[in-house]
Amino acid sequence: MAVQAKPQPRVIIFTTPTCSFCNAAKRYFRERGIKFRDVDVSRDPAAARDMIRRSGQSGVPVIDIGGKIVVGFDRAKIDQYLGLK
Repeated sequence: MAVQAKPQPRVIIFTTPTCSFCNAAKRYFRERGIKFRDVDVSRDPAAARDMIRRSGQSGVPVIDIGGKIVVGFDRAKIDQYLGLK
């Protein structure tokens, strides 16, 4: 019997184009085949407010993994929330 993979939680990453940690996080997701939505808060004031409302933070990256918030590129927490080993 095949083991059913859990569906990936929805991943949203709030970024700016000049943020090196944002780019590192996006590269990390791509390398692992994790689908994500990239939201550029430098161009979208409403998204920036949404990010601050979710996280209490104005710094990027802020990563929303199925409603759980990761502030910064915290690989251990990202892996935990995604169920990666």
